[in-house]
Amino acid sequence: MPILIALLAPLLWGSTYAVVTLSLTDYSPYWVAVWRALPAGILLLLLHPRWPPLPWGKQFLLAFCNITAFFALLFVAAFRLPGAVAGTLGATLPLILMGLAWLQDGQRPTLKWLLLGLMGLAGVLLLLNPSARLDPIGVGCALLATLLIGQSSRWMQRWPVSDLLALTAWQLLLGGLMLIPLAWTLAGPMPMPQPSSAPGLVWLILFNTALAYWAWLWGLKRHGPEVMGMLALTNPMVAVSLGVLMVGETLGGLQWLGIGVILLSLLLMKLPLSNPFKRRRPSVAEGVTRTEPR
Repeated sequence: MPILIALLAPLLWGSTYAVVTLSLTDYSPYWVAVWRALPAGILLLLLHPRWPPLPWGKQFLLAFCNITAFFALLFVAAFRLPGAVAGTLGATLPLILMGLAWLQDGQRPTLKWLLLGLMGLAGVLLLLNPSARLDPIGVGCALLATLLIGQSSRWMQRWPVSDLLALTAWQLLLGGLMLIPLAWTLAGPMPMPQPSSAPGLVWLILFNTALAYWAWLWGLKRHGPEVMGMLALTNPMVAVSLGVLMVGETLGGLQWLGIGVILLSLLLMKLPLSNPFKRRRPSVAEGVTRTEPR
């Protein structure tokens, strides 16, 4: 059950492309981002009225990185890159998390986890099959967005938070509020949603955002960012699968192979696992001065 809760986040986020394609293509993506974040934050605070569980500085930092800056960079990348390329660059999250742990804490990843990260990335490359030209600005924005998620995940691992629902609510509320001036500047005044868009917006607000962001934070606290980074590889797999089932797209042989490689990398992970960067404690016989990595 715990791993199923953690899987909710990437699985639900994988539905974003299909939902937007089916019901929200007439709206600016910047306002769609506001509609995703702000109502979800307000709803969670109404259900669970609490003050932010972190100091205001840290709360604003997480909201800016996870919601405001992430959405803004993601949309710049989406406008300048094919969706397949942007999705593939986002699949570098497991490797980025390993690099951050190494650079910031000196925790070298084990060979097994490094190979699993590369294997999952190879599966996404096969699945999405990016073949268009690479715009340098778009590539930079996509990688920076992924880096922000990776760094935020590491902060969440370090900062003690007991009320994850309140943390989710305040991230979405503050991030949505900070998105409003950006959306207004780039897309003009906010349009009124049409009744035909209601099912898509309800899905995005309740499940794709409120539930998924809580599940992501819960998974980070329960399993750690490295495991969640590997689970995030299911995001593009779900997106492509729903594109076939709901949008009328087709998959080729390489894409089916990519799905198989991603699933194999997750099976080899053998969840739940302890932190792959944890160092083994020395035994009494070894003394207190010697510590070797697991």
